[in-house]
Amino acid sequence: MTTEWSRQEVLEAVRTRLLRAGAVRNGYSAVDVRAESDGMLVIFHWRRDPNTYAIKVEFPMASKSPWTGGSYTGLPVTSADEWATDFASRLALELDTGLVRRSRRMIRDGYVLLDTHDAPDIWPAGFFISSVPLDDVGLSASPDDLERAYSMPGSLSASVPAAEVGVWLARAGMDVTIPRQLIVEAKLACWLQAYVNNARGKPFVGQAAASWEDKRRTIARLDLVHIQPGVPSEVRDALVRLVVYEVAEAGALRVVTAVDDPELHGLGFRPANGGGLALHTRSTEPLSDPAAGT
Repeated sequence: MTTEWSRQEVLEAVRTRLLRAGAVRNGYSAVDVRAESDGMLVIFHWRRDPNTYAIKVEFPMASKSPWTGGSYTGLPVTSADEWATDFASRLALELDTGLVRRSRRMIRDGYVLLDTHDAPDIWPAGFFISSVPLDDVGLSASPDDLERAYSMPGSLSASVPAAEVGVWLARAGMDVTIPRQLIVEAKLACWLQAYVNNARGKPFVGQAAASWEDKRRTIARLDLVHIQPGVPSEVRDALVRLVVYEVAEAGALRVVTAVDDPELHGLGFRPANGGGLALHTRSTEPLSDPAAGT
């Protein structure tokens, strides 16, 4: 079964659907949809991430929904507009499930081309990484949530004493002094925890935390990264990578650190002027920028 619509009709339908404000979901901001010889290129911004991203989309070969998986696979659609609407819904789901974080990346013409084909898992097999919840209803340690929860330095929600946050990590033998102090100072950018991926979600095996270095929140500092003895180094690497993704999506242009670990070089960190290491979150920029003090 072939499509009843031309490629131009599909392109116009996708452009109409994806380029308008609020087209996909919160955090998605369209830049362009371009036709190429083998498909369409959807170019967009994601949250406050300084990168410009793109995904390649094939033109439909049949009048079927672009949804894949489950009962939606192969369902007929009756128009290019319906196909574009289904694609927008699929894109929203992909973004919600970490498209930007789990894709392979290739730099092309000033943007980052994302490809999920054969991409490695975000975290190593057998482990899971999540934000440390900051209150009893599971408030995540994202910058937006933190800004709402702790509106001024030194202030804490009465229901969330800093000394109680991350108590389960402390019980597992990890030092939570630094992230707790960052909460009190209203500087915490993110706090992640790693644990064994089983029905109990235990034991906890690692943590990482980052803070905001400047008031504009363009520079984040990796303050802490730790894994328990015997835990694979891949868990540590995954914690660092996810910290970088978290702060980039919150608007950080650079991540700096005084953490002295040669393995950070393999993750993109380079020696900074004045000591320590630094990493640019904009993938199309050089890793070292003397003018910026890195």
